[in-house]
Amino acid sequence: MRLLSYSLPGDRPRWGVLDRAGSGVVDLGSRITDVADLQALVAAERTAEVADHLDEPADHPLADITFERPLAWPRKVFCIGVNYGGRAAEYLDPADASYPSVFVRFPDSFTGHDRALVRPPESPQLDYEGEIVAVVGRGGRRIPVADAPDHLVGLALGNEGTIRDWVRHAKFNVTQGKNWESSGAIGPWITTFEEPGTRQASPDDEPGLHRSDLDDLHITTTVNGEVRQNDSTATMKYDIAYQVHYLSTFTTLSPGDLIFTGTPTGAGARFDPPRWLTPGDVVEVSVPRLGTLRNTVADELPEGTPDFSGPAPR
Repeated sequence: MRLLSYSLPGDRPRWGVLDRAGSGVVDLGSRITDVADLQALVAAERTAEVADHLDEPADHPLADITFERPLAWPRKVFCIGVNYGGRAAEYLDPADASYPSVFVRFPDSFTGHDRALVRPPESPQLDYEGEIVAVVGRGGRRIPVADAPDHLVGLALGNEGTIRDWVRHAKFNVTQGKNWESSGAIGPWITTFEEPGTRQASPDDEPGLHRSDLDDLHITTTVNGEVRQNDSTATMKYDIAYQVHYLSTFTTLSPGDLIFTGTPTGAGARFDPPRWLTPGDVVEVSVPRLGTLRNTVADELPEGTPDFSGPAPR
């Protein structure tokens, strides 16, 4: 199943599921009426109920909706750094690599699918980082590695956009460069794992997503159609199950928490000269079975200026 949050012109935020044809949205807020939104559904561990509505006709074509962040205000957003094959070689003075590099982001540092990544006036160094985002579906503390996949409800796609010069304002501190409003993106939806013994809930023309797939997912990032990042979770130093285990050691994970699981080599900062994102660029992050997260780039508008940026061109 592909669960998403969206809005219509002049209307309140809504939530739903992609229909089997992949062309429309079944509105779930009008069908599962005792939860407020997708975040509340995940928090209540009730996503399995969505399968009852998959064969109902779509209420809205995808072309009519505006994509919002799938989970509007997750309690925790973790990011794992320097994790794919080759990433450590990008750094001349790597830190101790005995444990994962971890930092956190604020939810509003991300926008949704087909929305503009915002370049602030303080810096031109907006960079991209395509990622797979693990979505916690069952909370826990000190979760064993073997049990970790069962604590995830599904996966989304992310662009962990970064203002590069601001991550270097202080030693051992990347927070400033990682939390500019709408500098990154998440979406288009959360693809849930198919549960053993249940009817396949993925679109009829493609295989479902299973927890056993976590260790071999292929991710690509393109900028204006040019492939910049191209790798597989098979090359991760710390796989997704270990990340869940490690994070849950020092904090309790809750349903709806997000883990940006790392980005492959090939970010714009590593070119000579660097290749920063500029207004009008189109960034796409793709993983088979998860879809494509697409965003344009725009400069931050002066306060009070109407936003006519619209969706990313296809």
